[in-house]
Amino acid sequence: MSDIIRKVDYFYIKAANKPGEGARVLRALREEGINLLAFSGFPQGQKAQIDFIPEDPVAFQAAAKRAGLKLSVTKNGFLVQGEDRPGAVAEIMGKLSDAKINVTAIDAVSSGGGRYGAILWVKPKDVKKAAQALGAT
Repeated sequence: MSDIIRKVDYFYIKAANKPGEGARVLRALREEGINLLAFSGFPQGQKAQIDFIPEDPVAFQAAAKRAGLKLSVTKNGFLVQGEDRPGAVAEIMGKLSDAKINVTAIDAVSSGGGRYGAILWVKPKDVKKAAQALGAT
């Protein structure tokens, strides 16, 4: 089975960098019935940035508004799902390198059961070119 690579919408919020903040935000989204395809958080200065890749961006935006979350504008990234194997991420990075596209950030993880997943971001000007290079849907 080949990798499934899709262009996705993502959003981020700036949040307090303190214990429990991520849990609070995730609980609010759970209560709204929001399913996330990916979630990432990291410190940024005195705050934290929390990135969300929702299954349904429209429902996510409405739920975030009801929860009082101040979202970024809609941005694009890529979600990769595939069979885990040596060099799986190297293949993806190689396709982008061959297309002369710099990767802004990437997170990849083995998900068990012989599967892996990754989320990656490129500059907005490179999204279309990256989608072509990756064969993204």
